[in-house]
Amino acid sequence: MNVLQVKNISKSYANHQALKNVSISVPKQSIYGLLGPNGAGKTTLLRIINQIIAADQGEILINNTPLHPAHIREIGYLPEERGLYKKMKVTEQLVYLARLKGLSTHEADARIRKWFQRLEIAGWDNKRIEDLSKGMQQKIQFIATVVHEPDLIILDEPFSGFDPVNTNLIKDEIRALQRKGKTIIFSTHRMESVEELCSHIALLNQSEKVLEGPKSEIKSQYKSNTYCVLHKHEVAPLPSEFSSVSTTRLEDGSFETTIRLENGENPDRILLEFIERKAEIHGFREMLPSINDIFIALVKGQ
Repeated sequence: MNVLQVKNISKSYANHQALKNVSISVPKQSIYGLLGPNGAGKTTLLRIINQIIAADQGEILINNTPLHPAHIREIGYLPEERGLYKKMKVTEQLVYLARLKGLSTHEADARIRKWFQRLEIAGWDNKRIEDLSKGMQQKIQFIATVVHEPDLIILDEPFSGFDPVNTNLIKDEIRALQRKGKTIIFSTHRMESVEELCSHIALLNQSEKVLEGPKSEIKSQYKSNTYCVLHKHEVAPLPSEFSSVSTTRLEDGSFETTIRLENGENPDRILLEFIERKAEIHGFREMLPSINDIFIALVKGQ
C-alpha cells in the first residue's frame, strides 16, 4: 500500500520550470530517499506535498485521498531552513507548535519531556532558541516535527548541523519511527545516509524524475558483473577471457582481485579458477554500485 502518491506534478516560477510531470509512489512504512542535485526540484515537491505552495498541475493522494488541508495534522515536516522563533524558550516553542497540530498543552508537555530524554537534551527547556547551537536547534526542530506522532514524516536535510554522534542518534530515532509504522521521506545530499537507511529511492534531475524504486533493485539494475576475491597469496595469471582483472596488495599483505565478467558468465567459475591455483580464499563478493555511483552517473547522463 502506498501512503503517498504524487501524480504528474508540474510547477513553474516565471521562466523556470521547477518540476515537470513528476510522479512518485511512497510505500507505507518505508524510508524513502528523495535525491537530486541542487535545483532539481526536491524542495519544491516537498513544499507542494505540505501545501505551502500549489502545483500548476497534477494530483497528490494521501492514503488514496486527494490532498486537503486536514492532512496537515497527519504530516510532520522538517524544512531545510530553520523555522524556530529565536526569542522563545524551548519548551514554550514546542508546546505552541504541538498545539497547532492538535495536542493539548498537557499532552504536548508530556511528549516533549520524553523526547528531551531520548535526544539527550534534558535541562534545556528554559533556554532561548538563540542561545542554542545549530545542532541543538536542529534537535528542537526534529521534536517539533514528530511530537504529534504523524503517520508521514518529511525530513529535508535532517542531519544538517549535526556531529557524527548526534547524526547517529537521529538515525536511530528514524529507524525507531519506522518500526512504529511511520513512513519517512527524507531529502539529503549524504549518500552514506541513503545507503544506511533507505528502502526506496527516487532521483530527480533537471526537474524530472529519472529513477525510482526499491534501493536493492536499483543497485542490482546498475551492477556491472564485477566480483571481488580476497586471498592470502598472489596467484598465477587468470584466464585471458576474463574481460577485466586487477589485483591490489592490501596493508596486511593479503590481496584483493577484482574481475569483471561478460553478461551470462557464471561467477562460480571465478572461485574454481582460484581453487585450481590453490589460493587461500578469505572472501568472495559481488561488487554492487553505491547509490553515490549511480547518482553521479545519471546526473552526468552516463
